[in-house]
Amino acid sequence: MGLFVISLSDVGEGVAEAELIEWHVAVGDTVGEDQLLSVVMTDKAAVEVPSSALGKVVKLCADVGDVVAVGSDLIHLEVDGVGNATVDSNAQTKASSVITKDTQANSNASVASAVPSVSSTPDETAAQASSLTSDNSKTSTSIKTTAQSGSGAMKVLAAPSVRQRARELGVDLSTVSGSGPAGRIVHTDLERFTERRAQPGTADQRPDDSINVVKVVGMRRKIAEKMALSKSRIPHITIVEEIDVQYLEELRTELNEKHGESRGKLTILPFVMKAIAEAVQEQPELNALYDDEAGEISLYSGVHIGVATQTPNGLVVPVVRHSEMNSVWKNASEVVRLANACRDGTASREELSGSTMTITSLGPLGAVATTPIINHPEVAIVGINKMMVRPFWDGQQFVPRKMMNISCSFDHRVIDGYDAAVFVQKIKSLLEKPAMLFMDN
Repeated sequence: MGLFVISLSDVGEGVAEAELIEWHVAVGDTVGEDQLLSVVMTDKAAVEVPSSALGKVVKLCADVGDVVAVGSDLIHLEVDGVGNATVDSNAQTKASSVITKDTQANSNASVASAVPSVSSTPDETAAQASSLTSDNSKTSTSIKTTAQSGSGAMKVLAAPSVRQRARELGVDLSTVSGSGPAGRIVHTDLERFTERRAQPGTADQRPDDSINVVKVVGMRRKIAEKMALSKSRIPHITIVEEIDVQYLEELRTELNEKHGESRGKLTILPFVMKAIAEAVQEQPELNALYDDEAGEISLYSGVHIGVATQTPNGLVVPVVRHSEMNSVWKNASEVVRLANACRDGTASREELSGSTMTITSLGPLGAVATTPIINHPEVAIVGINKMMVRPFWDGQQFVPRKMMNISCSFDHRVIDGYDAAVFVQKIKSLLEKPAMLFMDN
């Protein structure tokens, strides 16, 4: 028997380390080639790590939440043959003797059951190990089957996003029934479970005083670090302005009726993107990144707008590049494409980085006003608040109009209050007279 070491391989250009957010195997499990071992996260992208060999897990080299350097050992496998690394003979013998109770109970059901128990004598251990080597050469199919039904986490089928959400809710997935293929647990199963758990109990039940401590890992930790960095370094100034969007909504409705089927439906978001691209042409210092350590401001010609997007794993910011070159329909289609990529986990590193200004919106859940946090190292962010019908004074009487507030935050180290107010008023003017947005289209 030999030792096979699987290291953390290159997970992206320029990435030197990644956070381990999930193990899919445990010590003692038998794994097959290409079987999922773990999930790591770099920046805002989750990467699955498969096995490159057939063998038994003898060591997990990191815990969930640890940051692992590229090239470092991730997992050790015991394999037939010499493996790819040397191992101390005493350590190997000790590792070979590890066995779970489940494996002992099913000793006649799988090849993994042939591993000697801790109580075996040295002679018995050698004999059983020899038998295991012989059986392995004849039953590779059985090994692969065993790998899929091993002990520990492998008994629960669920996507990484479902496991992450379960950890946040303090839910043991082994207690949840899955409705997906092969019993896989999906988000709706988790929602139903938590809804049932939240229902009031009977009168004779005692209150639950237990406390679940959930380690902050993966996407949630990245978000926490990003928000803490922004609030600790950037002195925010926020301006809230009311906008009459009656004409904009009428125009949007007409465009959707005329071009909706051929060009796609328009929300208010691509109009706001177009207004930002127009406004920063007159104020390029707002379309910038501030390196506060170097004391340098980078002014960008291209307007690369990040769109805050909620996903099952948390908030991410995909980027619509060169929005100033796009029509409202092109911006709209890009927003939809990137949002779908983020939610199904296929967004690339390039699609999640490089923004020069960000838009955030809570959609129909939005409030009258918000105080958005700047996406560091940007210097401005535009928040879209809830649209509603309000009484509007037209000079003679109050009339019902569709109104919407925007909340814009600025880095006060870089942007003065006057410049911030000019930018907000430019956005207001363009959205209240939306025909101006189509001068070049």
